[in-house]
Amino acid sequence: MIFIALLPIWIALLWYWYPGKPLPKGVVIDKLVVYKKQRRMNAYAGDILVKTYAIALGKNPLGHKQYEGDNRTPEGIYTINDRNDKSMFHKNLGISYPNNEDMAFAENQGKSAGGAIKIHGLRNRKGYMGKYHTLENWTAGCIAVTNFEIDELYAAVKHEAEIRILK
Repeated sequence: MIFIALLPIWIALLWYWYPGKPLPKGVVIDKLVVYKKQRRMNAYAGDILVKTYAIALGKNPLGHKQYEGDNRTPEGIYTINDRNDKSMFHKNLGISYPNNEDMAFAENQGKSAGGAIKIHGLRNRKGYMGKYHTLENWTAGCIAVTNFEIDELYAAVKHEAEIRILK
């Protein structure tokens, strides 16, 4: 009886501690594809899918980012144009949002398009959350993965890699 009562706790702990499959050594990722509805991100080396990541998005994930502060994750084709290993979210990879179209749309509404959209790890000193962070969308418009995952992405994603962010 007590075993049955504790079973969900054991399953949750196993899921948390079960290590994900690491990226193959030496792989260079040149394309990322984000599927917002499925909350997953696929990493490609050429045309070969090398890994799929569970992700968290902006708190208001439906639709394309329209302006700063809307808590949406943008949709479209961008590039990885920056990297920061001293981020307040462990490490991050910068996404080239906003593009000219994004800026024009926001300006037409009398607002700023914003910026600083990243793929990042967990807030510093909150890395213990691990995979549990994916249970809800919590960012201000960024794409979040675990600290282990951002470490491997940081090392493997080439500068100017394409990132497609889809509905």
